[in-house]
Amino acid sequence: MLLGCIGDDFTGSSDLANTLAKAGMRTVQYVGVPKASASPDVEAGVIALKSRSVPPAEAVAQSLKALEWLQAQGCRQFLFKYCSTFDSTPEGNIGPVAEALAEALEASGVLVCPAFPQAGRTIYQGHLFVQDRLLNESGMENHPLTPMSDPDLRRWLGLQTKGPVGHIPFQTVQAGPEAIRKRMRAESAEGRRLLVADAVNDADLVALGRAAYDLPLVTGGSGIALGLPENFRLKGLLSGEDSDWAGQPGRAAALSGSCSNATRVQVNRHRREAPAFEVTAEALMSGAVSAAKVADWALAQEGLPLIYSSAEPETVNKAQARFGKQEIATSFEQFFADTARHLVAGGIRRLITAGGETSGAVVEALAPKELAVGPEIDPGVPVLRASPDLVLALKSGNFGAEDFFAKAARLMERGA
Repeated sequence: MLLGCIGDDFTGSSDLANTLAKAGMRTVQYVGVPKASASPDVEAGVIALKSRSVPPAEAVAQSLKALEWLQAQGCRQFLFKYCSTFDSTPEGNIGPVAEALAEALEASGVLVCPAFPQAGRTIYQGHLFVQDRLLNESGMENHPLTPMSDPDLRRWLGLQTKGPVGHIPFQTVQAGPEAIRKRMRAESAEGRRLLVADAVNDADLVALGRAAYDLPLVTGGSGIALGLPENFRLKGLLSGEDSDWAGQPGRAAALSGSCSNATRVQVNRHRREAPAFEVTAEALMSGAVSAAKVADWALAQEGLPLIYSSAEPETVNKAQARFGKQEIATSFEQFFADTARHLVAGGIRRLITAGGETSGAVVEALAPKELAVGPEIDPGVPVLRASPDLVLALKSGNFGAEDFFAKAARLMERGA
C-alpha cells in the first residue's frame, strides 16, 4: 500500500476513495480499522471512522489506531480526510487529530486544506467559502452537531490546537509547487506546524499535492488528494490497472437524516415524484414509529421509496430543546441503522443514504469489511459495493444535484 488515508466519517471517506480511484489508484475503503492485512494489490487504503462527533480524546485514539494499521501495510504517505465544510467544534476534532498524527509521524509543514471547488468549497485568505458565501452564512451555521460560526480557518483551528497555525496564501499557491514548499519551510521555521492553504480551483489543489510529494502527512478534504496519485505515478509505483465494475439489479431504497440545505431540496424534489415517509423527532421519541414498521412500508412501495427526517433548522432547534441534542442524534442514528438492516433483509439491493452521521450508522449496522469503489454519481459521491449483491451510495449532506436520489438509483443499477 502506498497511500494510507484516515477519514473522520463514512461519506467523506467514500468521497476521498472516489477521488483516488478516478486518478488511477487501486483503492479500497475499509469500515473501521481492519483486523487482517490488506490485499497486496491495494495502492490506496481509506479507513472510514465515525470520529467526527465523538469526544476529541476518542477521535484521537481511533485515528492513531488507524495510523498504526496503515503503517503496518507499508504506506509511504498518510492523509487525514475531513469534511470540506470543516465540520468541527471549538474543541475539535480536526485540530487534535491532525496534531496527534503529526506528532506520531514527526511531521512538520502539514497542509490543512478542505477546499473542494467542484462542490463550491474554496479557501481565500484563510477563509472558507461555500459557493459565493462565507461558511458561516452558508447554512452550516445551523448544523445540528457542528454549527460553523467562523469562516476563518486559522482562527477556528487555533481554538482546537496547542500550537500556532500558519498560512499559505493564494499568491504563493499560484506560483507553483516550489514556491509552496519554500513557504512551508518558512512557516515551519517559525514554529507553525499546521498550515491552512488557500485554493480556489482544482489547479491549486494539484499544485499543493505536487508540493507534498515527500511529506509524511497531508490533511484536508478529498480535493487535496487530486495531486497525490501523480507523485506515485512519476516514481513508477502505480500499476495502471483498472478495477472491474458491474451494475447491481434489484430493489432500491433511500434514507435521509441530513438537514443540510442541499439535502432538503433533494428530499422535496423526490417526495413530489416518489413514495416518501417523514419520521419526525416527536414520532420517534414517543415510540409512534419503529424501524421495522417503516421498513415494511418501504418494502411495500413501488419505485424508489424515501424515508427521511430532514427538517428545517427551526424545527430541529425546537426538537433539540425539547428532547436534547445528543438524545435525538443517537435515536435517529439507531433508527436508520435498524431500518437499513430490515431493508436489506427484505431484499433491498441498492441503498442510498444522505448525511454523514446517517451513513456512518447504516454502514456500521450492515458491517461490510470493505467497500469497493465504483462510478461517480455526482462530484464526491461514488457507488460502493458492500457485498456481491449489495451496493451503497453514501452522500454527504451538502453534495449532489437536486435529482440525486433518482440519479443514484439509476447509476447503481446500470453500473456506468
